Amino acid sequence: MALLIIVITCFLIILAASQSCHSPDDFVAITSPGHVMIGGLFAIHEKMMSSDDHPRRPQIQKCVGFEISAFLQALAMIHSIEVINNSTLLSGVTLGYEIYDSCTEVTAAVAATLRFLSKFNCSRETVTFQCDYSSYMPRVKAVIGAGYSEISMAVSRMLNLQLMPQVSYESTAEILSDKIRFPSFLRTVPSDFYQTKAMAHLIQQSGWNWIGVITTDDDYGRLALNTFAIQAAANNVCIAFKEVLPAFLSDNSIEVRINQTLEKIIAEAQVNVIVVFLRKFHVFNLFTKAIERKINKLWIASDNWSTATKIITIPNVKKLGKVVGFTFRRGNMSSFHSFLQTLHMYPNNNNKPLQEFAMLFSACKHIKDGDLSQCISNYSHATLTHDTTKTVENHFFMRNDFLWHYTEPGLIHSIQLAVFALGHAVRDLCQARDCQKPNAFQPWEQILSKCSKECSPGQMKKATGSQHMCCYDCVSCPENHYSNQTDMDHCLLCNNETHWAPVRSTSCFEKEVEYLDWDDSLALLLIALSLLGIAFVLAIGIIFTRNLNTPVVKSSGGLTVCYVMLICHALNFASTGFFIGEPQDFACKTRQTLFGVSFTLCVSCILMKSLKILLAFSFDPKLKTFLKCLYRPVPIVLTCTGIQVVICTLWLVLAAPAVEENISLPRVIILECEEGSVLAFGTMLGYIAVLAFVCFLFAFKGRKLPENYNEAKFLTFGMLIYFIAWITFIPVYATTFGKYLPAVEIIVILISNYGILCCTFFPKCYVILCKQKTNTKSAFLQVVYNYSSHSADTLALSHASLATIHHDTAITNPSHDDKVAGCPSSNHSLAQVFAHIVREDTTKVSKTWHQKRSSSI
Repeated sequence: MALLIIVITCFLIILAASQSCHSPDDFVAITSPGHVMIGGLFAIHEKMMSSDDHPRRPQIQKCVGFEISAFLQALAMIHSIEVINNSTLLSGVTLGYEIYDSCTEVTAAVAATLRFLSKFNCSRETVTFQCDYSSYMPRVKAVIGAGYSEISMAVSRMLNLQLMPQVSYESTAEILSDKIRFPSFLRTVPSDFYQTKAMAHLIQQSGWNWIGVITTDDDYGRLALNTFAIQAAANNVCIAFKEVLPAFLSDNSIEVRINQTLEKIIAEAQVNVIVVFLRKFHVFNLFTKAIERKINKLWIASDNWSTATKIITIPNVKKLGKVVGFTFRRGNMSSFHSFLQTLHMYPNNNNKPLQEFAMLFSACKHIKDGDLSQCISNYSHATLTHDTTKTVENHFFMRNDFLWHYTEPGLIHSIQLAVFALGHAVRDLCQARDCQKPNAFQPWEQILSKCSKECSPGQMKKATGSQHMCCYDCVSCPENHYSNQTDMDHCLLCNNETHWAPVRSTSCFEKEVEYLDWDDSLALLLIALSLLGIAFVLAIGIIFTRNLNTPVVKSSGGLTVCYVMLICHALNFASTGFFIGEPQDFACKTRQTLFGVSFTLCVSCILMKSLKILLAFSFDPKLKTFLKCLYRPVPIVLTCTGIQVVICTLWLVLAAPAVEENISLPRVIILECEEGSVLAFGTMLGYIAVLAFVCFLFAFKGRKLPENYNEAKFLTFGMLIYFIAWITFIPVYATTFGKYLPAVEIIVILISNYGILCCTFFPKCYVILCKQKTNTKSAFLQVVYNYSSHSADTLALSHASLATIHHDTAITNPSHDDKVAGCPSSNHSLAQVFAHIVREDTTKVSKTWHQKRSSSI
């Protein structure tokens, strides 16, 4: 079987050499019509066959060695063009293509380039000489390719004559970036400058400093070697040897040079890292022989072959060692994968490589997948009869993932980018032209002689890694910056105090002034709650005025105290109005002062009432004496309120609140009241908190006094509401910003004010309106009598127990009588107090307490 394959292969090669190109159309590999034609150059075959060492006749020879990866690259161009034609990118305009096989030879590529440059719609297929090609109309508008830098350079020098755009998907030679020598050359991959820099950095970071380099004897190889040598020296990496192989497989000396290179690798035993700048077929032959010689190294692959499936399929390739490669960025391949899945249904009338692949695929149908690529590469389509094509579709269907396995994602993505770049250029040109006509535009009109696209207004230039100042990226202006011209070096800053700008802005916009306005929904809600509170105050005042002589009103301190407290509550509710609306200096100074003084007066009245309740029902003579001395209603209220007045006065004189524009937010100006002094603001609130805490202590101590007429427990609850509200206020106020900051303080004022109002007056209103039977003098006296009787019994019992304990203690410790007499114990002192309290008859005491509590309350 192997002998038969060798014989067939030799026969095919001999026959192929006798067949050449008979007409220009025979030279076209793939073609499809369209309004705008694009040329393509792909190395679908490995080399051109020649019967002699030197050609004797100027004719294009046949190509052999079918390259599956390059065939896939041509299919990627076709697929990308079909995607554009089926989209809305070019409305009513279709892209056509003429794809040629460069056979990895400059000669074939130059021949294809002559066809590209030949005059459109001319039967003679000639390139006419002109002094000015501005109006010249060639067959194609642009060229995609070639893959190898050596070929791209030769093609570009010819295309420069007409400034025809050439977009390469793989040529990475740094010299191609020179716009003086290659003005119409473009590419979708980075130059070797970045690849060699990354390689040198990788080697340096890995701690290697003694390496070898293998490259090809062409422009690509020599330039890559020189650039890498400079980068290696900069990273303190030494190159032990530099081996150069012939650039083309048609060179008969390639086998000799590969063997010499392998001998050099073996001789340099200390070199374990080798950088390889070669083409796929070079690497294939080099690695095949290296495996035979049992060479094991670490190979650093260039982007030319780092992802080549052909290299992976080499038998025993893992024995070579490790391979570290650099490759191109990859994109979404799902659409191209679907295209390959249905390739067997694709028409192949004008697709010679597809026909050839189908026949070769059929001929190699019994070969395993690992050897299938080599089998296809060894055959030629010249002697295969068309009978084999009958089973082509079936084989495609059964092994349709074979092509996908050989796809190189980075290269496919680069080709897609090249096609879409040309598609967008055509779209821009066709916006004001009828591109369905062949002469709508000339190829050179697609050329923009700039390293970078100009930055539009709203963008600025950003320096790249390039050493040229003309090469840059365009980035959007950040927030609060703008640019109003093209190609601006930097964005202009808006005046942050009065203006702002969004990202990528071309101008500044005036900031809107915001504050808690009267028409804001939250403000309306808060005002409604404040008005409701004032309504409650008026209602309570009316109720208390109409029931002036009832025990409940009298027990509340009388109408004067109630009126003072109700007026304070009304002022507290009214102070919230100064927090809403456009801030003014008067409002800023009034709102905190009004709230502070009125709330302090209210708490002072509550403090006075707490003292009075505690004094009325106190059974401890010492505590009673102390409370009598302390209880001075008018001085207490005036002193407590006066201190707050002094605090607020000093605040207004030394650091008064004022209107301030808060410009910290990017798009708005917050008009707010700046408190002037945080210390004064905190002192005012802290002083109220101290008074409230004292009230809480007095109210808590009297919480178990007669229920029907005692408000101590309600005052306790009211003070708790106050503390919870204002403790919550501190962190919320400190972390809130914007126009709703005043609303936070309004809410806290309303909560604390409602809490004290409800706890102080609502229970009394409930008794006045709903429990009128208990709001009589007799009922009131009965409650006090019962409470006093119970308290007297408890005190008498406590006294008897204490006397017994004291007697027992005296008997048990007779030796300590002198000490006890000299320094009475606490139990003895407490017994004396209770003995004095219960000296009189219990009934008499009860009546006395009854009368005293009645008159006191």
